Order: sequence, then structure tokens, then C-alpha cells
Amino acid sequence: MDFLSIIRIALRALARNKMRSVLTMLGIIIGVGAVIAMVGVGQGAQKAVQDQIASMGSNLLFVSAGSVNRGGMRMGSGATKTLVYDDLKAILREAPAVASAAPGASTRSQVVFDNNNWSTSVSGTEPQYFDIRNWPMSSGAAFTMDDVNTSADVAVIGETVRQNLFGPVNDPIGQTIRLGQLPFKVVGVLSAKGNSGMGGDQDDAIYVPITTLQKKMTGQDWLQYIMVSAVSQPASYAAQQQIAALLHDRHRIRTGQDDDFSVRNLADVAQLADQSAQIMTMLLASIASVSLIVGGIGIMNIMLVSVTERTREIGIRVAIGATESDVQRQFLTEAIVLSVTGGAAGILAGVGSSLLITKVLHWAVSISPLAILAAVIFSMGVGVFFGFYPARKASRLDPIEALRFE
Repeated sequence: MDFLSIIRIALRALARNKMRSVLTMLGIIIGVGAVIAMVGVGQGAQKAVQDQIASMGSNLLFVSAGSVNRGGMRMGSGATKTLVYDDLKAILREAPAVASAAPGASTRSQVVFDNNNWSTSVSGTEPQYFDIRNWPMSSGAAFTMDDVNTSADVAVIGETVRQNLFGPVNDPIGQTIRLGQLPFKVVGVLSAKGNSGMGGDQDDAIYVPITTLQKKMTGQDWLQYIMVSAVSQPASYAAQQQIAALLHDRHRIRTGQDDDFSVRNLADVAQLADQSAQIMTMLLASIASVSLIVGGIGIMNIMLVSVTERTREIGIRVAIGATESDVQRQFLTEAIVLSVTGGAAGILAGVGSSLLITKVLHWAVSISPLAILAAVIFSMGVGVFFGFYPARKASRLDPIEALRFE
């Protein structure tokens, strides 16, 4: 028989017991749908985390003040005062893998405008900080190096601060806000970035010139951190080594002594988050795949029942010239038709479930064509694997005994 004839016969045989065929396919439908939906949830979470990390900037390294041991008591990160502006200039001058760097120090302050007030982080830095962070302005402009050199009272505010101080209507550009007792003119509003990969709200911040913060707000002459951008992501690891070696030399840290600084590469954070998300995706897909195995067992069970019910039919087919391979091919085709049809319905169920999850739970879901293809191939494999034994059993029936079967 040709292939189309085998398919037609298989469809007629399955149509004789429609409800049984539908219930058999249900396991495959649920399995394929669950795999697609779970992989979509896992990959959506992975993409969301990567987007959050990418929103912090490109090729970033975070050089921060380290811990110190005082009187036998080990202080926390940021306790040292040895990270200074000259270190930043040395990094730019002597680390060839570094493209740009910006100083940083921060404090918290109550910010007031008219009758509104808000407690937020106030960071001092320089204009290149916003380029390093890939952070454009939604309105206005960043302060300039002239503002840094003159310790000007100007500020760039984040979107969260804008909403809480000025509401949805008022334009903050040119307005005067008060940080503690100091008046600051708003010169720019940053575009919204949302949460960082660490979970903090990046938009809940105010940025002022580093000299203004140090001279008028904190009285500190050291830096809490330096934000560094490498020339490329692969070069970020070379930049990390160059910065560490340079600061060891500048701070006269001998072998065996604790560092008074730390250098963190955001590429490591992104890689760790990516690995965690991949493990979660694989775990979700593995759990969902159990449904496919259960569906395959259901196919084997029904095909074994079908062989028993159609024993006389098999005997007649063999008696009129059907070969052992013809009978085996016929029953194997029926199993594959069940699994492939269930797989096609499962794709629709999986895509629909993914869209429903996005709409109802507001989770980021990424529908992967590769996951759909893998689910279809797997469902076909289930049909072949679990359909082979019943088909083999049918093909080996003795035709004489089969014709006598009641």
C-alpha cells in the first residue's frame, strides 16, 4: 500500500472510536502544551533578567571602596577612604582596556518641591556617567563639566522622583528643588529604566555634580565607587585585571594583605543570571515532559487494546496477502497519527497558555520556535516509541489463530 492509503485507513480506524482517540491524544496535547508554556515562562524570565542587567549599561565594571580591619573588627564594604579621584585618572591613563570612567559617591536625602517631598538616593558623579550607563534624558540635559568644576547646584532626576514630586503634568526642567537645606535647579530628567538586575529601582535617584555632593552635602573627599566602561565586553576581563593591578600598586597593598577595594564585572553577573535561568527553564521543561511520557503510555495502552479488538481483521488482512511489515506499518502509523495530531493541538494549547499567562499574570513569556519544533519531534518520537510494541505484536499474530479469534 502507498503512504496515503495507509494514512486514510489509520484515520478511519481511529474515527471508529472518536472519544477514545480524543482521550488518548489528551495526554500528548497536555504534554506538548505544558512544554511550550513552561519553556516560554523560563525563557521569558531569562530575557527579563538579561534586559534588566543590560539596562545598567554596557561592558560595565564597578570599582568600589572595600572593607577594612579596625581593632580586630572587620568593617563592611565601602568602609575604606582610600579610593580617590586620582585613582580614576590613573585608571583612564594606564588601563588600555578602559574606554571611560566616572566617579561616584552617594547619600540619602529628603527632597522637597512645593508641598511634595520624597526620600531618595542622591549620587554625585560627572556627565560621562550617563553615557557609560547608556542612559538618555527624556527631557532637558545632563549637567556639564563646567558645573562639576564650579560645584554648581544643579540636578538630574530619575523618573520615580519626577512622578512623586511633580506628578504627571508639571514640567520639572528649570524648577528648584530642595535637598536638605540646599536649593538645586533641575536641568534634566532621565528616561525610565525600571528595576536593576539586583532588584532596586534605578529611577529613584537624583544625580548632582560630584564636587557639589562632596563639598556641600557630605564633606567627603574620597570616592565610594568608580563606574568603568571597557572598550568591549570581552575586554572587560582584561580591564578588571588591569584595574586591580593598578590599584594594588597605587594603594601599596602587599601580597597577603586584604584589598581595600573591589572590582566587580557585570558580565559575571549576567553570566550567572543566564545560567540560573537556563537551569530553571530545563527544570520546567523536564517536569512538563513527564506529561508527554504519560501520554505515550496512553497511546501504547490503547494500541494494545486495538490489536486485541481487531485480531480477526488482522487475520483477514494477512490471509488476503498483507505482509508482516504491512500490518506493522499500519498500526505504527495509527500511533504516529495520534501523537502528531495531539502534538499539533498541543502547540495551539501551549501558545494560547503562554499568551494567557502574559495577560493574566503579567509575566514575561517568550514563545520559542525551537521549543515548538522540539515538542513536535518529541511527540512524533513518542508515537514511534510507544506504538512500536503494539504494532510488532499485531504483525506477529498467527493468521489462522487470528481468524479463529472471537
